[in-house]
Amino acid sequence: MINKLKLTIAVSGLNNTDNPGPGIPVIRGIRDSELIDARIIGLSYENLEPGIYMSDLVDCTYMLPYPSVGMEAYMERILEIHHEDHIDLIIPNLDAELHTFIKAENILKEHNIKTYLPSLKQLEERNKGNLDTYGQKYDIKVPKNLSITSHNEIGQLDNNFTYPVLVKGKFYDAYMAYNPQEVMVAFNKVSAKWGLPVIIQQFVQGTEVNVIALGDGEGNTVAAVPMRKQYITDKGKAWSGVTLNDPELMEITHRLIKQSKWKGGMELEMIRTKNGDYYLIEINPRIPAWVYLSVGAGQNIPEALTLLAMGKEVKTMTEYEVGKMFIRYSFDLIGNLADFEKINMLRKL
Repeated sequence: MINKLKLTIAVSGLNNTDNPGPGIPVIRGIRDSELIDARIIGLSYENLEPGIYMSDLVDCTYMLPYPSVGMEAYMERILEIHHEDHIDLIIPNLDAELHTFIKAENILKEHNIKTYLPSLKQLEERNKGNLDTYGQKYDIKVPKNLSITSHNEIGQLDNNFTYPVLVKGKFYDAYMAYNPQEVMVAFNKVSAKWGLPVIIQQFVQGTEVNVIALGDGEGNTVAAVPMRKQYITDKGKAWSGVTLNDPELMEITHRLIKQSKWKGGMELEMIRTKNGDYYLIEINPRIPAWVYLSVGAGQNIPEALTLLAMGKEVKTMTEYEVGKMFIRYSFDLIGNLADFEKINMLRKL
């Protein structure tokens, strides 16, 4: 009989909606583990995040302020939760949180709270606005990118880009634009939600292929599963996908992790052109929302990340099932108004 590792794990990204966060599939992977006996604490920012009310997956939930309040106030709330409900490990799943958690690593260590995240340097060098430099450093093809901060710069895009282009927020969201007027509309949407700069990226025609991977911080790829999106929502999110046999894509992933010594989960978003070229369009510096496909294909990345964070040895996973598919679906979750009132009043459920 296996003695399971008993842990209390705090997980964010419970917004399991049409723009899903990774939190619920991360929790599902941990719940599937035969090595971990986890008590799951949900960390939520909005009172209607579905994960709050999924009592079969989340044991209790605490409300957090947005990271924009500053590290001191944010960590004060984290430690307040920790003192009430001891946390062994935090798995943050939203881009906007990562900078705060990485900078607070020493504070968390003082309280014996583990994380498993990239360094601040690793996080910042893969920012969307730095993609050109990143591609040159790691010898990866990238589309032309430009960070802009004002409407005045939109009129100059014709000098560097051909339409269509993608207009991206620094954390999330991307809109296709076919002319300067559409760039203006997208710029206003993205900047209002995520602030400046806004990233303009040359559109590359081809098939989008993604990789979820886990690096150990020493240059080793602990796990990696490639996927092609089968169905994409109007928000650009994968609603269906299938695992691929793509040796070249895997070689790019292994080489990048080896060179960058990436630590933690990551997602590479790539475009494969008709000529067989691969262009890196984005690196998400954390586990993506489709992570449960990797679990279904034979690589339980949430489990592996948890074990690594706790200092356990994890064998490199190289095999996965090709042709494994995921399909998301809508589900009416029935709850009680009393729970909604409780999370609002007590900031805990």
